[in-house]
Amino acid sequence: MKISFLGAGSWGTALSVVVAKNGHDVMLWSAIEDELELLKTHREHTERLPGVKLPDNIYIESDLETACKDRDLIVMSVASPYVRTTAESAKNFIKKGQRIVNVAKGIENDTLFTLSQVLEEVLPECDIAVLSGPSHAEEVVKGIPTTVVVGATTMETASFIQDIFMCDTFRVYTSPDIIGIELGSSIKNVIALAAGMVDGLGLGDNTKAALMTRGLTEISRLGVAMGAKLETFSGLSGVGDLIVTCTSRHSRNHNAGYYMGQGYSMDEAMREVKQVVEGVYSAKAALGLAKKYNVDMPIVEQINAVLFEDKSVKSGLKDLFERDRKLEYSEVKW
Repeated sequence: MKISFLGAGSWGTALSVVVAKNGHDVMLWSAIEDELELLKTHREHTERLPGVKLPDNIYIESDLETACKDRDLIVMSVASPYVRTTAESAKNFIKKGQRIVNVAKGIENDTLFTLSQVLEEVLPECDIAVLSGPSHAEEVVKGIPTTVVVGATTMETASFIQDIFMCDTFRVYTSPDIIGIELGSSIKNVIALAAGMVDGLGLGDNTKAALMTRGLTEISRLGVAMGAKLETFSGLSGVGDLIVTCTSRHSRNHNAGYYMGQGYSMDEAMREVKQVVEGVYSAKAALGLAKKYNVDMPIVEQINAVLFEDKSVKSGLKDLFERDRKLEYSEVKW
């Protein structure tokens, strides 16, 4: 198959290596000149994925039209803030019915759209799918066993994408619940910021476990209100993605939160991480969705206060623990 990746950051590059090793013809596009030069010169993303050489069947491309024309699958692998602008730049080169799988994680702030909804708006005649799950690029590119899920509107498209990506170290499941996959994979970044803050404060495993569990409850509550399936949040893009993002040294969201727990400002923490911290962008949108659907999300509320209202991490944690007494699940009756 002919596969193009629009976005050559760590995640796009790692996935392109998986697909290339499966024997496909891969084109890796970037709008960043320094990144293109790095990949062409070294055949390696020396900054993000050092030590991993690109297979010979990955072609580095700077022309967006070339990257979009006559491809069996386009993978949208730019960071979430750039999904809309990239799609708008590419739309005149993309054929009707083109299969596109988005692998970025986030929610658009202005519209409160998930990224598949953004793509559906910009590219209404295309077949949009998503791929997500507990999957750090640094491990995937080295062939460390990983499992993800593809969400699509039809089983045919989901199976098509599954076959392209799946190999003996990269297992791919399928699901029809696109909205659930996207909410789980994006809002977990907000919870991961909080988990990092807990570690930055020097608190214990008890605190982080409570935060992750109640964070998953908030994500699930919102997802069901938006039409997602509850089962999805027990799966790879729900609890799976939450675990890996809240606990791993590879997690930029956890690492940014850690710095903030240590007393860094949001901007200082993002500079230290040196990558796009998706949770910062998703936090406002998650709070906006909570208000739109009238869903209680206290952790998300406190993270927004810390990020954008100069509230201290300690004060946010204190306010969470001093909330009124509640049932764990109101749906469970005595």
